[in-house]
Amino acid sequence: MQTSLLKKYCDARLPWYTIYPAARDFSAMVDAKTCATWLSRLLPDEPVSLYIHVPFCRSICWYCGFTTSLARSKGPLRNYLAAVRDEIGLVAEQVPSALPVSDVHFGGGTPTTIAPFDFLALMELLRHRFQFSKSTTIAIEIDPRGFTAEMVETLQAAGVSRASIGVQSFDPVVQRSINRVQSKELTASVVESLRQHGIRRINFDLLFGLPHQTVRSCVDSARTVLAMRPDRLAVFGYAHVPSYMKRQRHIDETALPDNIARAEQAAAIADTLVSAGYHQIGLDHFALPDDELTLAQKAGRLRRNSLGYSADTCKTVIGLGPSAIGRLREGYVQNEMSTTSYHEHIRAGRLATSKGYCLSAEDRLRAAIIERLMCDLQADIPAICAAHGFDPAPLLDSAGRLGMLAEDGIVDIEEGFIRVKQEHRFVIRAVAGAFDTCLDRIPY
Repeated sequence: MQTSLLKKYCDARLPWYTIYPAARDFSAMVDAKTCATWLSRLLPDEPVSLYIHVPFCRSICWYCGFTTSLARSKGPLRNYLAAVRDEIGLVAEQVPSALPVSDVHFGGGTPTTIAPFDFLALMELLRHRFQFSKSTTIAIEIDPRGFTAEMVETLQAAGVSRASIGVQSFDPVVQRSINRVQSKELTASVVESLRQHGIRRINFDLLFGLPHQTVRSCVDSARTVLAMRPDRLAVFGYAHVPSYMKRQRHIDETALPDNIARAEQAAAIADTLVSAGYHQIGLDHFALPDDELTLAQKAGRLRRNSLGYSADTCKTVIGLGPSAIGRLREGYVQNEMSTTSYHEHIRAGRLATSKGYCLSAEDRLRAAIIERLMCDLQADIPAICAAHGFDPAPLLDSAGRLGMLAEDGIVDIEEGFIRVKQEHRFVIRAVAGAFDTCLDRIPY
């Protein structure tokens, strides 16, 4: 891709468009009472996905942009578990019945900081409060460091079927620069143990744009991962925002690659994975031909949610734990970010929602367009507008950002059908941004 286009469209201020509008547009106008009302309007047989955020890690990785803290003792974890159990009860009181669950995802942080006995008890409570079936998928994020034989047996007993393993990079120099030293031998042993215990669906996370990373080190890490043959990989670009994430101040900014180098690293990883038989999914995921993401993409039903790409067609997500984001029919809700504030809400007997967003009809239209662009790299604007009862003409106004993208050769537009050229897929967020009214204050 041309250097001039990368400089023009690789804008760090653009959201990742996992949801639309983005979380930065949430408002305190949506609060705990709003969330309770929205939960009460769910249909008795409406399937839901559950996301449980565990905000603790055994060590802090400096690159991480998520809400986490160091688990120095058992006390904070015990308090968290008590609160999240109470939150599950509060949610169950609002919904009309024990709702059927399609997916459960434990994220963080490091969910496996929870002790085996406590994890089983938490799963038992979820099964008591909601309807689980044989088809319910239970997934968990794992840090191989500190992962024990007892924990893998616990995950098997709990019915976990998918594990997402953080790797980021296998380059020792890069690992030291981000405070995450993790050998390929350790990672491979954890993968083997999971598979031996029936947890065969394995995801890996890789990062590019880290300090001291090069194209060569990115490719070497990708090849090391390929030897373990995960079902899918997420390949994210490191976002350096030290003003927001203080832990990132430990990172040497002079060792960070620029946008051109980042694009080269992303392209090199993509080429390596595709050459090994993986399908490229949207912006930053890769999956084997028989993985659910690949099948969903081929069928045109790939989805985008707050966790990234998903084959789950469930429209409702209930978020539990500090900072967790939920998606209900009327809009988005997010829990208190800090564990202290979260605990205060739960102790007071109310939901921990601190902000959210009430979706308008136009928001839903724009969200649908952005989702198709992010998932398929194309969107039939007239068809989507017709489904939502809107005139496509204002959205296709060539005087705006969309016209600029077409003039620069990023997209082809024919009778309202927008297609992103394959060589420009890494700036898909800029294309999605053409339909984001919240970006009007951010000029290119």
